[in-house]
Amino acid sequence: MVSLPNPGLNDALDSQEQTGALLPGRPHVVLNSEDQQAAGSHDYYEEHMARLTAEGEAVDYSRRLTVAQEQLAEYAAQKEEDAAGYLQQAQSLEKLLTSWLETNDNSPDRVQAAARDLCQKLAEEAGEAKSFAAQQKADVERAKRTSSQAELAPMQDEEDVKRPREENGHANGHAQEASTAMSQEEEEDDDSQPTASTSGSNNFLERAKYIPLRLQLEERRLLRLLEAALSVSEYTDKVDVLSWKSKTSRIHAQIKDICAILCGLVVAQDYKKGQQLVRDRNFQDNAEFFQDCFEAGRRFKIMNPDKMRSEYGKLVYLLMDSSDDHVQNLLEFKCVRPLRTVYTLLEECNGLAVLQDPLVEAATAEIVAGGRPRPEIQRDIRRKEKAREALVQRYSSNRLPEDYLLQCLYSISDNNSFLLFNRDPVDRMIAYLQHYFQPNQVEQGFSLGISGGFEGARLTHNHQRQYNYALQSLTLWREISHDMFKLWCLAETDLLSESNSYRLTNTGQGLNRVQQAPGVSRAMHNILHKCQKQIGHWVGSSVIHLGDHNVPNALMFIDKYTQVPRILNPVVLVVDGLPDLCKDAQVRAYVESAFGSVEQKSILADFFKHAFDGGGADNFFDAGSCIDGRLTSAWNWSSKIEKKPYYHIFKMAGFVGFDGRF
Repeated sequence: MVSLPNPGLNDALDSQEQTGALLPGRPHVVLNSEDQQAAGSHDYYEEHMARLTAEGEAVDYSRRLTVAQEQLAEYAAQKEEDAAGYLQQAQSLEKLLTSWLETNDNSPDRVQAAARDLCQKLAEEAGEAKSFAAQQKADVERAKRTSSQAELAPMQDEEDVKRPREENGHANGHAQEASTAMSQEEEEDDDSQPTASTSGSNNFLERAKYIPLRLQLEERRLLRLLEAALSVSEYTDKVDVLSWKSKTSRIHAQIKDICAILCGLVVAQDYKKGQQLVRDRNFQDNAEFFQDCFEAGRRFKIMNPDKMRSEYGKLVYLLMDSSDDHVQNLLEFKCVRPLRTVYTLLEECNGLAVLQDPLVEAATAEIVAGGRPRPEIQRDIRRKEKAREALVQRYSSNRLPEDYLLQCLYSISDNNSFLLFNRDPVDRMIAYLQHYFQPNQVEQGFSLGISGGFEGARLTHNHQRQYNYALQSLTLWREISHDMFKLWCLAETDLLSESNSYRLTNTGQGLNRVQQAPGVSRAMHNILHKCQKQIGHWVGSSVIHLGDHNVPNALMFIDKYTQVPRILNPVVLVVDGLPDLCKDAQVRAYVESAFGSVEQKSILADFFKHAFDGGGADNFFDAGSCIDGRLTSAWNWSSKIEKKPYYHIFKMAGFVGFDGRF
């Protein structure tokens, strides 16, 4: 079947920029010079840009006010808790003094009076703090309700820096399905504890929904094509600029660049077919090929966060624009399709029972050497191979071939490998904190207390509060790393949703696409609630930045939290390797003369103090004790590593950098 040419697409590709009408269903009109001058006059452009700037600033200031209210409410709640604790201590003191006075005839009554007075004042203070906290909490809830009502209002703007979506039946259906799935996932996750030892059948069933399939040989060939095309593309440089005088001009640039990339992919894969595509411009005939290329790239990136560092951003932004109504109507197909995961493949082949088999854990376990003897490692390898063979014999069939089953098991193994290198360093840092430091005991010279304004700190914590603050931050990072595949899938759902628009805004770090991420936000609040429930006591702010100038969109969120293992891995390797390094007599003499001992405590004390001191920005909105500010502080610490007194030890241990080979 031969597709008919698309006149709208031909007009878009043949016309010059800013001269033609590109929207589907409208005739191609060439404007004369007078019309062009009137439409693109300097005054209109300046007014347009001023309006966009004012709208962006209004949104930013509104977000800042909301965050300030939440932080104030949390501060008030903390003060309420502190005051209640002081009151309890004073009451205990009064009881002790009363008991002592009853057994001593000549005791000073003024001590008892002073204690009673202290209790009275603290009771008044506790009541005042409780009232203040309740008032601030009510203000925050009221502001959230107002903000939610404002977000539900339909977006009517048709500006060139926005990507409005028509809420058609398909888009609404997709959003409802995603919302329903998320609700079910949250209900299932409420009672679960994602620890390293969790290995029940329900755990594998849930994890498999977000574990991408390992790429096959043919898919890797498509991946190489995609990487080559994206590496030479300047899509975002051409499209994400504020010089467009109309939405039509921006869509024109999007269409031309998207079609250029698609044509390049086909020409590289099949020259004759590529010639025909360039001549006839029937992209719909190659829709499946394009979807395979883009889906393979997305799947590969999730499983390998260190790969496609620049290409992935171009790919996601290109797919965001390709989901636009006007672009889809011109291309006559969708570039985005759902990711292929372990769960979807087994569901298609009627093989979900595999995930409920206890042998899956042994067949996909990550084998770590860790200084163990070679025979022991070989024994674990043989156990893993036998478990895999047993699963293949038990579940392979005509509907579920052996190759498919092995691909699923290898993909789960890849996920375990990801957790080993991304989640386990956080576990190691938590173990170091709990081993070398105690919250209720301060060792001289190794206090974790920090003071605002001293040594770059923006927070003021005593030893116990800083210990708890560092512990809960690391616990939160651990849970995020554990659920990273799930968060990544949700991030792509938010980014590529046809009903989710974005705004091109200068966030202070260049132009960025500011877009809400409801799926990721919901999952993050669920993780945060789980951590708060597990720890029992929360220090600092619980504000999560998403869709503002700090974290503009879900892509930036993913990029931010994939940095956690890049920061912690070098520290873990240096601390673990320090005893072996000091087996050299000269190195040991240097370390002992500089730090007094070979113990790693000095390095760890500095990390737990200044990687969680609220530094990295000049205000509490961009840094501080909020959820994202904790990671900003760690970034700030890592950027100053060369100024630390122990930097030479890092270099001798083989340290290269926080963004390179470790």
